[in-house]
Amino acid sequence: MESMNSHGDLHGWLPVRAWQRDGEWRLDWCWFGEQRLTRPFFRDDVDLALRLPFNQAFRRETGLDVLLDWQISSPGFAPSVLIFHASRCGSTLMAQMLASLERHVVLSEPPPLDSLLRAHFHDPAASSQQPAWIAALMSAYGQRRCGGEQRLMVKLDAWNVFEAPLLRDLYPNTPRIFLYRDPLEIVVSQLRQPGMHRVPGLLGPSALDFAGEDIAAMSPLEYTSRTIGRILEQGLELCRAQGGIPVNYNELPDALWDRLAPVFGLGEADTPKLRDIAAFDAKQPAMWFSADSQRKRDEASGEVRAAVERWADDSYEGLERIRCIEQTLHTEVRN
Repeated sequence: MESMNSHGDLHGWLPVRAWQRDGEWRLDWCWFGEQRLTRPFFRDDVDLALRLPFNQAFRRETGLDVLLDWQISSPGFAPSVLIFHASRCGSTLMAQMLASLERHVVLSEPPPLDSLLRAHFHDPAASSQQPAWIAALMSAYGQRRCGGEQRLMVKLDAWNVFEAPLLRDLYPNTPRIFLYRDPLEIVVSQLRQPGMHRVPGLLGPSALDFAGEDIAAMSPLEYTSRTIGRILEQGLELCRAQGGIPVNYNELPDALWDRLAPVFGLGEADTPKLRDIAAFDAKQPAMWFSADSQRKRDEASGEVRAAVERWADDSYEGLERIRCIEQTLHTEVRN
């Protein structure tokens, strides 16, 4: 496969997996042609593309040198916006709304990006090469495959907020959003249906690791509350010291066509389409959206409330203070 797939025109192909073999980082590619990325998560778009007979018959595997060469021969869009989030707080809704506009290429938690952002945890020697790898990967995703694309928007995994400084150095002029909600609601949701980062050991090495602590001695509630608290703490640092824009779940969907419209390059003509998408459940687009904040809060026991207050509330309140100041300034400018 190497001789067939290591070079040549990669137009229509997108990286779908980054992995190591014998100490070398490799990429698997999938043929998308002009298929837009419109499903709730990138992996859903990959599943759809893999059903094509061509992808069932052929695969393309290369080293990262081919990715770097592709960036040189066919540079794609750099990210227009980076969306960080605390999980279960409307980031999928935001991505789905943005993806409804055909001029947008929206990446929703692409696994290859997460793998390369955390490559140094698996291979310390990768640290010096990560910026070049990630820039080349973004270029590959930012190719104009359908003809009308104008902007690349990237929603990262929740734990990637710890890699925000690396991405800031790569794209210093790219707006960075941190989306969050009341941590009580996030914790209740994660206890009910755990994400990868909520199960010890499932995610693999990351900045969320509790170095020197006995994870086995933690209850699911403590581990979840501390994990969400650390993500919120890092999100607070992103907004306080790195120019991130705090956005609370309770501002959605209106914030997209209001105070965030300049960030996303949205105009009044886009609002009807965005409103249509907002009416449906982001993760299950065939279902109507139903607000669940009060239901989550009612479900929380006193023990859950105490754990969240101990481990996560301070960072949440810090984010709210910054957001309220920014909202006030936005209102003053608009008026």
